[in-house]
Amino acid sequence: MSTIADPGSGPVPAPPRNRLSRALDAVERVGNRLPDPAVLFLILLGMVALLSAWLSTFTFTEIDPRTKEAIVVKNLLAGENLTAFLSQLVPTFVNFPPLGTVLVAMLGIGVAEHTGYIHASLRALLSGIRKTLLTPMVAAVGIFSHIAVDAGYVLVVPLGGLIFYAAGRHPLAGIAAAFAGVAGGFSASFLPAALDPLLAGITQAAAGLVDPNVAVNPLNNYYFTLASSFLIIGVIWLLTDKLIEPRLAATRVDADPAELPKQEELTPEQRRGLRWGTVAMLAGIVVLALTAVPGGSAWRNGAGLLTAPDAPLMRSIVALIFVLFVIPGVVYGAIAGTVKSHRDVIAGMSKAMSGMGYYVVLSFFAAQFIAAFGQTNLGALVAIKGADALREAGLPLSVTIVGIILLTTCVNLLVGSASAKWALIAPVFVPMLMQLGVSPDLTQAAYRVGDSSTNIITPLLPYFPLIVIFCQKYVKGAGIGTLVALMLPYSVVLLVTWTTFLLVYSALGLPLGIGAGYEYATP
Repeated sequence: MSTIADPGSGPVPAPPRNRLSRALDAVERVGNRLPDPAVLFLILLGMVALLSAWLSTFTFTEIDPRTKEAIVVKNLLAGENLTAFLSQLVPTFVNFPPLGTVLVAMLGIGVAEHTGYIHASLRALLSGIRKTLLTPMVAAVGIFSHIAVDAGYVLVVPLGGLIFYAAGRHPLAGIAAAFAGVAGGFSASFLPAALDPLLAGITQAAAGLVDPNVAVNPLNNYYFTLASSFLIIGVIWLLTDKLIEPRLAATRVDADPAELPKQEELTPEQRRGLRWGTVAMLAGIVVLALTAVPGGSAWRNGAGLLTAPDAPLMRSIVALIFVLFVIPGVVYGAIAGTVKSHRDVIAGMSKAMSGMGYYVVLSFFAAQFIAAFGQTNLGALVAIKGADALREAGLPLSVTIVGIILLTTCVNLLVGSASAKWALIAPVFVPMLMQLGVSPDLTQAAYRVGDSSTNIITPLLPYFPLIVIFCQKYVKGAGIGTLVALMLPYSVVLLVTWTTFLLVYSALGLPLGIGAGYEYATP
């Protein structure tokens, strides 16, 4: 294995306690004092109950778009309303839109991950790449890893450092590029991922506070996130090669070579399994396409459309994600030797579900909060009053969208979970902007830009300490300050360029996703 050219000398000094470091320390202290997101939703539920009891004593003149009558705030603590809420506790949880879609998608993805298909795919993508093309390839693989949700943090990020080190480049630059692709471009995606139905489900629940008939497609942002992938790769490539790695030239790799991770090659069985697993996935896609093309296809709705919300194809997106990951996962495992019987497939699904325990708990409390927000009519009241205020302010739509993005970046510094943040923000902003004629799809796209851009600089990201440890494998003195200093340029540039990209993208009227639009027509 080669060494780093011109690595510098001497120990790595501790990061100076400058204003940025002190500000980040303050953010970390505030964030650590916040309750767990699940408990946060429970607290908000209590606040909704108390607020509804107070506001129910007032008379409002705002018209409820659902009933066409003056809005009335219902007291959640009143006997009849409280018993109605409690009687629906279980149905509210079970019918929470994101819950089933995410769990079903993760069953299929879990099989592909457990058998090794996803890991082998990522390793194959990063092998045999020319030194000059390492950066865009690492970034692209980081984005590709989103199909396995958080697998990129534990697989792609350390692989980025290892491959850069093996190529004679600075390993911290490889870690930074991979981390930027995985976390900074978290909402960019080449293929549909579990995050798509998760966010869309929350969006639909929030939109239902104003219009119960709104249908949000699980892939409502897919075209935008696909186009964004190429922007993210370009930004990471430019910053890594022109700014980050030159700055690291004086940072010495001082770890013992014997302690450094080794780059393992795929075995012949794994390569053969990967090849046939990919063939199986492509065959499944071809079969789907051939059965969907005919005008009388069962995948079409009564009007012959494939992408309408009521088309069987659109209603089957999550099921198709499940099938198209189970098949290559099983084929790979059978050939590579990781699947001996059907029990191994079930074990993969069980492992995926065991990792979703916290999400289930979070979904329970988030579902109750959103339901209470809707039952009391507080959600509709906030949306109508907020929309009136924005309408009177006369702000351009672009300014409003930028405001949502900036607010999301602030919340992101205090709440790490993408689903928790959106469940917190969506019930306010989705209905509010719907009153201004802005579609839930566009509001969700703005959220995704703000959420991704600052993931890489918040110490409260659950995987942030893990990335620091990856850095310390090569530079013993690396710490939180080291990683923040590495990632801050990515965060700032991604925030500016991606926000601009969304504004230009929407101004051109390019499609956001399947069954999505930019405008919402009040019924």
